[in-house]
Amino acid sequence: MTPTAITADLCSRWIAYLDVKPKTLETYTRSIRQFMYYLNDNEITVPTRDDVIRYRDQLRTSHKPATVQSYIISVKLFFQWLEQEGLYEDIAKHIKGAKIEQGHKKDYMNEKQVKRVLGGIDRSTITGKRDYAILLLLVTTGLRTCEVQRANIEDMRALGDDTVLYIQGKGRDEKSDFVKLAEPVEDAIREYLSERGRVKGSDALFTSHANRNAGERMTTRSLSRIAKDSLVQAGLNSDRLTAHSFRHTAATLNLRNGATIEETQQLLRHTNINTTMIYAHALERASNNSESRIASAILG
Repeated sequence: MTPTAITADLCSRWIAYLDVKPKTLETYTRSIRQFMYYLNDNEITVPTRDDVIRYRDQLRTSHKPATVQSYIISVKLFFQWLEQEGLYEDIAKHIKGAKIEQGHKKDYMNEKQVKRVLGGIDRSTITGKRDYAILLLLVTTGLRTCEVQRANIEDMRALGDDTVLYIQGKGRDEKSDFVKLAEPVEDAIREYLSERGRVKGSDALFTSHANRNAGERMTTRSLSRIAKDSLVQAGLNSDRLTAHSFRHTAATLNLRNGATIEETQQLLRHTNINTTMIYAHALERASNNSESRIASAILG
């Protein structure tokens, strides 16, 4: 196969070829653009396997392993497509990205910290009522911000004796999953909705109340900012505490308060129970006092 120059046009053709969700397409576009920046900066028009390896090694010096892995996956898929189209040899075949360590990159909160976060919200305003309802929903259900962002008012329904919220889970096209709303959570959401006045079932469950975009569906970025600001306000200012920490907290508190691994897997909707087991292993390690036991044996 005669090598041809790797150009922006080829990248655009590959992006157009992909049949993936918009968010994934955005990730691939950003990743392959990063690779093109590298080629241009180094005046490489006909890259080799060694060039891809050097690109990966450069990424490792300035990016987290998950980012490196994402960028290299895009490069590998790009060259697979090029070879499939008969345009270029698959020079990225068998190149490894980055080793992703098992375990969580974010911390969880204990019961006392959660109470401090929730207690720090001024619920006298409609914005405060909304923020309180959002955070209480996150920490009791383990929902992701994208799942909260997609929720409509009509997604709150009765199911037997429970009130549930149907959600469009990660990677899903329909709202086929649901989480149960504990009574205090439902009350908080309904108190917020009553402040909004007349609403339709198809309206977003949570909306912006800023002057410039009042009434519009919130973005995941706004939801993350609400979570982070509430954490900081409660004195929990750490890079390892973010909106995703509320999901970790839900899983951890569930296990600490008697839930089984299977119940927690169902709560978080993990396909593989090994993902849920990470929480159990972390709790087991936290309660393992081997170091103190050894020190006491040596030092008395």
